[in-house]
Amino acid sequence: MDHKALPETTVGNVFVPNARMSTRNVNVFYGVKQALTGVTVDIGEKEVIAFIGPSGCGKSTLLRSLNRMNDTIEGCRLEGKVLLDETNIYDSSVDVVALRARVGIVFQKPNPFPKSIFENVAYGPRIHGLTTTKAELNEIVESSLLRAGIWDEVKDRLNQPGTGLSGGQQQRLCIARAIAVSPEVILMDEPCSALDPIATAKVEQLISELRSEYTIVIVTHSMQQAARVSDRTAYFHLGKLIEVGRTKELFINPVHQLTQDYITGRFG
Repeated sequence: MDHKALPETTVGNVFVPNARMSTRNVNVFYGVKQALTGVTVDIGEKEVIAFIGPSGCGKSTLLRSLNRMNDTIEGCRLEGKVLLDETNIYDSSVDVVALRARVGIVFQKPNPFPKSIFENVAYGPRIHGLTTTKAELNEIVESSLLRAGIWDEVKDRLNQPGTGLSGGQQQRLCIARAIAVSPEVILMDEPCSALDPIATAKVEQLISELRSEYTIVIVTHSMQQAARVSDRTAYFHLGKLIEVGRTKELFINPVHQLTQDYITGRFG
């Protein structure tokens, strides 16, 4: 297959009304290596959008660009604009700590703090000054664990280490930690890749429940997962956004040949 025939412009519904986040002609470089080229896409209010594509295609790079996690990588630089409610998050006036409270992230491998279950969730509200009393903090912790679908499993051991939970429970604890600071957008970087099928199903159910409150962007290596959880899907190839569409339409009738070849397993 001719991988050189990449589109000059992305096909599909790149733009959506009432976008919560947008990228405009984003290029990302790691040193001299270009990881993303000219990516423009809108992320709608309270939608779940999945980023799919072969390993190394740039989907995680774009995800981490949405809350400036790439700032932590030496030699990484971004050109173009990433907008959150029309504000360019790469503007020098933007407070990165405050940004990451608004745009939370859940990583591939569960990474609870070496603290109690309670303190894992309480940490963010505490450092961001979201509560003034112990009762308020208790309420945030409980409501976050409830929304993350793990309260019933941990309510009697809140003072035990979060690291003592199973992998699936740890990932839901990390989701509770992310939503405890009342984010507007939740980024998920292959959140189920380290989990067994039962834990994966619980996280996918959680995504379905959270979609009414949050905008969710999920990077996944599983096309089946993208089909199950997302409203729209974006396909990436060699650092370019090739196609964006309603998930069902993109999987059944993709516009671009590269998307078709990936979905049908000709490469990946």
